[in-house]
Amino acid sequence: MAFKDLPNDLLPREKILARGPNALSDAELLAILLRTGLAGCGVLQLAQAMLDGYGGLAGLLNASAQDLGRTKGLGPAKRAEMLAVMELAKRATAQQLRAREVFSSPQAVKHYLQLHLGHRPHEIFAVLFLDSQNRLIAMEEMFRGSLSQTSVYPREVALRALHHHAAAVILTHNHPSGSVLPSAADHALTRNLKSALGLLDVQVLDHIIVTQGASHSMAEEGQLG
Repeated sequence: MAFKDLPNDLLPREKILARGPNALSDAELLAILLRTGLAGCGVLQLAQAMLDGYGGLAGLLNASAQDLGRTKGLGPAKRAEMLAVMELAKRATAQQLRAREVFSSPQAVKHYLQLHLGHRPHEIFAVLFLDSQNRLIAMEEMFRGSLSQTSVYPREVALRALHHHAAAVILTHNHPSGSVLPSAADHALTRNLKSALGLLDVQVLDHIIVTQGASHSMAEEGQLG
């Protein structure tokens, strides 16, 4: 079913123009991108099925071209449009962090990290490199694998900090298990990196752990040591 077959008061395109995007559900917003459904499956049904299949908007935002290619009803044009919208959302958040001191909007930092890491199937350790005014210079994914099994080398983090002329960093990684609480290995890693980077006068401002829809700031909880 296409939009033209829906009652006027249910048309997402009409609704977004009349009431604004906040009035629409996630499925309705996605349906605007999809435009049409499949035989026997309306566009809103398809949108909701996609959200359910990817675990919500955050999961969909982290879907790859290969993931979308396995979704029935998404041809090359729709996949390209969705990938473009997803990348725009990530870049818009990054632009905010580059334009102002990151802790002026701690929720934006967490949102940015959840977009990038929250739904990754493997544990990813990344670093946000900041300038002297705590504005984002770059984010780099540096290591993959369980932090209890795969070593995170302080030397490599230090080299990248020097490369970016960073004055501070925010450490981050995801927990695919869904638990947002830091493990003993997370605490040990934080202490090791603080010690190594301190020799270079690079401050560790936080270590943020993210999962699907949740985050944990070790700095906010007084756990940086």
